[in-house]
Amino acid sequence: MKKIEAIIKPFKLDDVKQALNEIGLQGMTITEVKGYGRQKGHKEIYRGAEYLVDFIPKIKIELVVSSEVADKVIHTIRKAASTGKIGDGKIFVLPLEQVIRVRTGETGEEAI
Repeated sequence: MKKIEAIIKPFKLDDVKQALNEIGLQGMTITEVKGYGRQKGHKEIYRGAEYLVDFIPKIKIELVVSSEVADKVIHTIRKAASTGKIGDGKIFVLPLEQVIRVRTGETGEEAI
């Protein structure tokens, strides 16, 4: 099993969600996050004063999938989230030891 964490631009969330639904993925966790990478934030002007916005709003998507479909999910997210511009985000893939469904006690792939 793999845990996939994707940091994407907020306006791409619906595209990614739809693309994942089309490949049959069920369930994901979404968190609104802020951060910066290579772009190091940007400057904005508010009431005539310029200020630096250090942390850019992003969306973090967390998914747990079987190892067999992980590459397909990664490709789907990358394709749907890409704008071709800086700040498109990152995808992290982590090995997952165990999953337990709280309600039933199911473990492993049955709990996904």
